[in-house]
Amino acid sequence: MIGAAEVVRLLPPAECIEAMREAFLALASGEVVMPLRQVVAVPGGAGALYSMPAFLSGTEGGTVAVKLITLFHGNAEIGLESHQGVIVVFGGAHGEPLALIEAASVTAVRTAAVSALATQLLARPDSRTLGILGSGVQARSHLDAMLAVLPIEHVRIWSRTAEHAHAFAAEARARHAVAVDVATTAEGAIRDADVLCTATAAGEPVVRGDWVRPGAHINAVGSSTPGARELDSATVARAAVYVDSREAALAEAGDLLIPIAEGAVTADAIRAELSALVAGRAAGRENAGQITVFKSLGLAVEDAAAARRITERAAALGLGARMRLSGSPSPG
Repeated sequence: MIGAAEVVRLLPPAECIEAMREAFLALASGEVVMPLRQVVAVPGGAGALYSMPAFLSGTEGGTVAVKLITLFHGNAEIGLESHQGVIVVFGGAHGEPLALIEAASVTAVRTAAVSALATQLLARPDSRTLGILGSGVQARSHLDAMLAVLPIEHVRIWSRTAEHAHAFAAEARARHAVAVDVATTAEGAIRDADVLCTATAAGEPVVRGDWVRPGAHINAVGSSTPGARELDSATVARAAVYVDSREAALAEAGDLLIPIAEGAVTADAIRAELSALVAGRAAGRENAGQITVFKSLGLAVEDAAAARRITERAAALGLGARMRLSGSPSPG
């Protein structure tokens, strides 16, 4: 059993980025079994339960894992994170349960790592200015991940709650050797950004197309339902769009589904999936002035790859509380 504090120790950003690269290469090579995630909505709209199973090939029969996570946006009002859940890891050869891992911390690290992987492939390598919309867990993890892959010198943060933005900025200054300031408006964080990460709970657009500078790269991670979006239609129409999964994006991503419904773009606006980019089967940025967007929804293979890495390292280091389940072999 591995808790959040151990996840942070066992899966630093750089290692997680490499694990995500391996996961998307496996996906491109057909070494992954991964159905679309199931969603069980709680009546009344309070939240939902997401079930995300996957098989990932590898040594000793590979890995089977499932993430069970809830999303309750109202949790912030009582001091809880919006995401709560666990990842269960099973051996691929015999199906034995190997680990139970706190999921929200894994989700934060692996989501940012996937954005960083996309950023390596799509952003201009000379990007110096980072804009972050949001001040929660994902905003923080994306800051760490972006600094791991780009020579960022200046970070500008915006949040609907100014107090939260200033607290995040102070924390960022203490942890990183970069200039960090707070924008009073979303536009102020966007206009000069070479790279923009949107990690909000917004249902309506917080990014307008005429605010985005030519050559910018956007990681859109905050919305994950058909009726919610962070990017307006003009932003999507101006950009070359990449996704983690075309099937998932066309089923769940309001950032794309709403512009398609409005007639601003078609499904062909999606240039490629991230796995094709990683495998070198799809082209990335075409020129320095092109705007690129990576729309992230999160895939079960990301959780499986991260959880496998965590499980292996925990076993090697003797970390995590151990328990026996009925039918499991004795330790050792």
